[in-house]
Amino acid sequence: MILTTDRTAPLPRAPNGSVVSIGVFDGVHLGHQEILARNCKRARALKARATVVTFQDHPKRLLLGRAPRTLTSLEHRLELFRRAGIEHTVALSFDEELRAIHAPRFVTDFLVENLDARAFVLGFDSKFGRDREGTPELLMQMGLDVEVVGQVQVGERAVSSTAIREAVELGDLAGAARMLGRPVAVYGEVVQGDHLGRELGFPTANLDLHHELRPPNGVWACRARRVRYTPEPVVERALDAVTNIGFRPTITGEKPVSPRVEVHLLDFEGDLYGQYIELEFVAFLREEQRFPSLEALKAQIARDVLRAREVLAQS
Repeated sequence: MILTTDRTAPLPRAPNGSVVSIGVFDGVHLGHQEILARNCKRARALKARATVVTFQDHPKRLLLGRAPRTLTSLEHRLELFRRAGIEHTVALSFDEELRAIHAPRFVTDFLVENLDARAFVLGFDSKFGRDREGTPELLMQMGLDVEVVGQVQVGERAVSSTAIREAVELGDLAGAARMLGRPVAVYGEVVQGDHLGRELGFPTANLDLHHELRPPNGVWACRARRVRYTPEPVVERALDAVTNIGFRPTITGEKPVSPRVEVHLLDFEGDLYGQYIELEFVAFLREEQRFPSLEALKAQIARDVLRAREVLAQS
């Protein structure tokens, strides 16, 4: 997949133009997936390039001075776009200059002229440009080819990033998964830790989630997939894992500023530093707790591993 991050740079031209979808796509949930699927279908019909225009940071960070913790970081969204069949992603920096551009000018100068958009596939509530004046109706009035994807519901509830965010924060991962169309997952880069897990006999990969929303603190049975870039992404087979999210209360020393995400991959040996792991949450095992000694903690981790094996074998 082609990635463009500078809207002022020359964009890679597609021989038959592009089919464009626009949005944050946080979570890449069932509603987003329908947009992406229809984009790819339309692109195949036109022999054009399936293209997404998204944003590096959530626009609310600039518009409101704060932004929600995202369900999917930019890195995670890019990987999910690629799996959906998107061929080109334009990830724009949402700054004051971009915010000030009126939608008709953005459509004409950037999307049509620079990106060579031949058709658009947009969500029913799609809005972009200054004062959010860019809508499917505006593009139709400009004489452009626009397909509008309606609201997607699960049961009687509308699928939305906000609803999924609330479910994850409450620990309702089953409810969130139904709206996502896949298990709740985080996507993190493996960074250096203090190597205590290795000393206890259970080495862990410490994940930097790049501001992704994580499930509640505790110990979880998970499945982990390493994503290697060689240079194209290669998603390896899933490995069973035990994950602790929290502040490690048994460990002496300064309390972390935010919860750590520490993943112990079962039946795995190797160096993971600098690599990315996609971590799917399968079942909650227990609350995080303080133990009287490191030996007691080690014994509990061993029990957690056995329990995780049982749960994952049955799932």
